[in-house]
Amino acid sequence: MSSWAPSTRAVVAGRPARVPDAPLNPDLVLSSTYVASTEPGARGYARFANPTWEALEEALGALEGAPARVFASGMAAVSAVVDRTPVGGLVVAPEGSYNTTLALLDELEASGRLRRRYVDVTDVAAVTAALDGADLLWLESPTNPLLQVADLRALSAAGRAAGALVVVDNTFATPLVQRPLELGADVVVHSVTKYLSGHSDVLLGAVATADPDLLSALHRHRTLHGAIPGPFEAWLALRGLRTLHLRVERSQASALVLAQRLAGHPGVSRVRHPSLPDDPGHALATVQMSGYGSVISIELPGGAAAGQALQGATRLWTPATSLGGVESTLERRRRHANEPAITPESLVRLSVGVEDVEDLWADLAQALDSLGDPSPGA
Repeated sequence: MSSWAPSTRAVVAGRPARVPDAPLNPDLVLSSTYVASTEPGARGYARFANPTWEALEEALGALEGAPARVFASGMAAVSAVVDRTPVGGLVVAPEGSYNTTLALLDELEASGRLRRRYVDVTDVAAVTAALDGADLLWLESPTNPLLQVADLRALSAAGRAAGALVVVDNTFATPLVQRPLELGADVVVHSVTKYLSGHSDVLLGAVATADPDLLSALHRHRTLHGAIPGPFEAWLALRGLRTLHLRVERSQASALVLAQRLAGHPGVSRVRHPSLPDDPGHALATVQMSGYGSVISIELPGGAAAGQALQGATRLWTPATSLGGVESTLERRRRHANEPAITPESLVRLSVGVEDVEDLWADLAQALDSLGDPSPGA
């Protein structure tokens, strides 16, 4: 299977053995316990293991190139990895990354559990300097919602040299577009809720690592803290994963078109998307990724009011806080109290779905036009 393309692996990994008259898809196993067994690796109890989880983990592992474990949510996966930091240890993280990850780090620092140091993830020298005494380097690329691109190879090397565990949240890129473990990271984290499941109907998270001791520790954390996924959610996520390559190809292609058109619209003051030649992350993304992702962030000259108005002016785009589903969504991120101050007030994050790109553009254009003349004094 390792010689097959990732798109092929997304379709075939995690299926039952191919024997005559066997089902093509894994079973949905709904059981809290199992018949007792003395065999090595026996499941025993449903908090320890479930065949439906294992099928999804096999498929995710085939995509990331390392064994995976599924968690009850993306934040359950984040929490399990952050918990590897020793008491009083130091976590270095991007100042403009996912707000709930930062909120978790802030809370843990306030309680004395750890220390955190926020950095500009695009500045390799600054991140390297901040790693003095660090136990964990947390990375996102592209970041949520500023779409900053981090040099994962250089930063992973710097993190390891400093003795820090290097973790990459790969939710935005997916393993079809970016492979952090191959770039030197120790652990990859996903919100499976987003692109991997792809239909806005489950909450799941996942981790992947080639380190067997670390994998065992994360598995133990999941078991002891009860952060286990539901079998039905795992089954749905695996079903969604089968079309990951088709959804990502379609949404990325549409995002390219939309980013270019938005860049030329007078009602938009800035477009953030690595596909644009003048984007600060364009050159690095071109080398590090096999595409540019399906999320676009735009800034509007009318500030927070304009961003909020845009949310209410679309008919096809749905105002919603999540992303990565087949439907296109948009959201003004600073409406959340815990969104980092580095995020502009007018920034609207667009998650491009799989609808017809001309319909998506027509809806965005009419919504932007409805905001009125953005020129000074208008």
